[in-house]
Amino acid sequence: SISTFSLLSRFAGSRCGSGFVSFRVHGPEDSQDAVFEDVKPLLTSLLDGYNVCIMAYGQTGSGKTHTMMGSQPLEEHSGSQQEAQQGIIPKAAAELFRLISEKPAESHAVEVSVVEVHNNEVFDLLARDEQGNAVRQRRDVITTSSGASQVTSLTYEPVFSASEVMHISSRVQKLRAHCDTLIHTDSSRSHLILHSYTRSHAPVGRRIPLFATLIIFHSARSPRCRRANPATPFRTKLQLVDLAGSECVGMSGVSGAALWEVSCINRSLSALSDVLGALAEQRPHVPYRNSKLTHLLQDAIGGDAKLLVVLCVSPTQRFITESLQSLGFGNRARQVQKALPRRRNNTPKDK
Repeated sequence: SISTFSLLSRFAGSRCGSGFVSFRVHGPEDSQDAVFEDVKPLLTSLLDGYNVCIMAYGQTGSGKTHTMMGSQPLEEHSGSQQEAQQGIIPKAAAELFRLISEKPAESHAVEVSVVEVHNNEVFDLLARDEQGNAVRQRRDVITTSSGASQVTSLTYEPVFSASEVMHISSRVQKLRAHCDTLIHTDSSRSHLILHSYTRSHAPVGRRIPLFATLIIFHSARSPRCRRANPATPFRTKLQLVDLAGSECVGMSGVSGAALWEVSCINRSLSALSDVLGALAEQRPHVPYRNSKLTHLLQDAIGGDAKLLVVLCVSPTQRFITESLQSLGFGNRARQVQKALPRRRNNTPKDK
């Protein structure tokens, strides 16, 4: 099943409602490091040949971007304080390159792409115009002959350190759509998806160990799959998703163009819930194409990737309806019986 854990933000001493089950619950007193400890095993799986997706879900203002990116701007902090304030994305980048440094006999190449889903349109946030200036370039999502979803003409940038990934993530935040609402002074109006692709090649005669993330996936045994040929290169994908928050117009007080943004956000999140419902009930048709978001995440949601959903919840009485909805989404995600994660044996032709 899809794994979830919940973050209770803002108000100390609050409790989750009864009837909801999560792999782990973190309160407002827990640090970013404590949250990342539940994510870290997935990074090892990435280098062992498995695709991984981590997404943050919750109402607007519940702390999704803080969980994924960290305190903004991080430049205001220094040294160990800055590291402590980092979210899942910068910590995952640091852990990935740390793991790579421990495998000097193997060859690894990492490249990054970043897309934004805004008003049900996909934008490439690493694209540049003819003068070399950063621009939001609209792209299409297609399904390849192999059945995988792919963004056309997507820009990829090679990265060689965690600091380069952090620089890219900070850069694209300036291009992302934001809006001031009554709930959040800097509310994200789009879904942000950072893709990290790792191409690995082990020397002949060296075996790549098989790793099962038992803590995250509650598996009683390792997935039964073939070991990759040690001499064969393989390519894995890490998707880090900061979803836009579900929103009640009566509370956020938005108007004008922002109303259309709210409509698109809520419809895309509803489409995501519908996809999970179809998978949980094992329906013959899964409506991935009802939204650009679900089409883009089709491989992670219904494919063989290891998927972790982070539920961000603000447990105050004012937002009880939204909190219950988020926890209900987590329950639905846990009901999905995914296929055992498949290890990559070679490098696919499609990016």
